[in-house]
Amino acid sequence: MSDTESTANSSKPEAIAERIRAAILEHRLAPGAKLTEAQLCEVFGVKRGPIRQALTQLAGERLVDLEPNRGAFVASPSLQEVHEVFEMRRIIELAVVEKICNGHGVRRLKNISGMIGRERKAFETRDFPAWIRLSGEFHTELANLTGNTVLCDCLNGLVARSTLISALYESLGRSPCSFEDHEAIIAALDAGDAKEAAALMSRHLQSVELKMLERPARGAADLHEVFGALAPREISTETAKAGSTEG
Repeated sequence: MSDTESTANSSKPEAIAERIRAAILEHRLAPGAKLTEAQLCEVFGVKRGPIRQALTQLAGERLVDLEPNRGAFVASPSLQEVHEVFEMRRIIELAVVEKICNGHGVRRLKNISGMIGRERKAFETRDFPAWIRLSGEFHTELANLTGNTVLCDCLNGLVARSTLISALYESLGRSPCSFEDHEAIIAALDAGDAKEAAALMSRHLQSVELKMLERPARGAADLHEVFGALAPREISTETAKAGSTEG
């Protein structure tokens, strides 16, 4: 891929949305943080059009709130939303556990176990963004084993909302999602014990929900700092490197 093509790809609304989404889900952008268009234009080296399209896309995912005459803000879910999100997660994830124990993807549990190992390592090495990301991916990867794409799409959105919600209370180095709970769930699934796996998943999600309600966090964000203040050329180089390592 040429430098021109890389620059064009990195300035597309989808690519910009992905970088903002990652910053939100890795808790580098807190709920309520203002997403100033002018700063985002400087950071990504684009005009307002692609920025507005990216923010509209994220608003559709309920990760960003667009407020008339005020601008864009990282979404701040209400307590009611917390309860509703976890009510839906319990319904879906208990169904996931049951399907896996009935033979849907049980042979591929080893891949999930490897993910938990990386989750533990990220915690031990204090790589907190990776830890947060992997803790959510545990749940979405379990769902992928069912082969039900509609179920997976629903859970992906709910886990993204949960990660955003957790940033409302979380301090650096804390995560509501325990890799030790994940290990216990995998052990029950591997043993084919649907009842135990369901009980463990239910308790795990209840614990995560309760932790979400501990205390709210606030703080402004410097968008240059969040995104590393990369110049457009540096962004394109970074994108090209990432593309060369995929697959």
